[in-house]
Amino acid sequence: MQKFIAEESFWNLFPDAAIGVVVARGMKSAADVSPETATMLSQLLVAANGMAETHLTSEVISENDVVRVWRDAYRSFKTKKGARCSIENLLKRVLKGNPVRSINPSVDIYNAISLKYALPVGGEDIDALAGDVRLGLTEGGDPFLPLGENDEDPTLPGELCYLDDAGAICRCWNWRDGQRSALSDDSKNALLVIECVDPARLDDLKAALDDLASLVESCLDATIERKAVITRENPSLTIAD
Repeated sequence: MQKFIAEESFWNLFPDAAIGVVVARGMKSAADVSPETATMLSQLLVAANGMAETHLTSEVISENDVVRVWRDAYRSFKTKKGARCSIENLLKRVLKGNPVRSINPSVDIYNAISLKYALPVGGEDIDALAGDVRLGLTEGGDPFLPLGENDEDPTLPGELCYLDDAGAICRCWNWRDGQRSALSDDSKNALLVIECVDPARLDDLKAALDDLASLVESCLDATIERKAVITRENPSLTIAD
């Protein structure tokens, strides 16, 4: 049995956080997505870039509520210098007039959801994962090859990371993805995650989770095997039996 587990070290830092999780199986590869669907996803991403502007009430990125809450959260654990929440990085692009562009169908879907709801969203290739996926504080030294880089960059002591039995999957909670388990054009099975650190936005998280699952199902012909909101009272989810 393979599980997603948010460990006690995470809840000790963020007892009121919630994490939406989707397990999607049998996604179409990028090459098998129809031209019509590809066009629709492109338009979805363009629209999401526009919707992201509704979350930006200040030209100073850190003064926007949806960013400030993550800046505060990142002060609670050890981070790499300059590390920022993934949603801040996306919204900063929108603010600078440099919209988020297409990567591949599965990533485009989760980026569109992230922009629309101003919540961090990420995804991993289940077939590239080793054992359970754990979210918690690390003692440091976990192997990690950043996406787009050639050199390993191990985790820091006291850093909050997604980990499996082979090392780190995503650094500084939701800052930087690793190459090993990143979703590719040919990924068939995905673990998709939406993070919410503000309890006042739980309804937004649930809406985003439903939206994400619906798009992956309808656009990529995936089977949504599991969908749940992880909380301190419900800290784990089975990925595979």
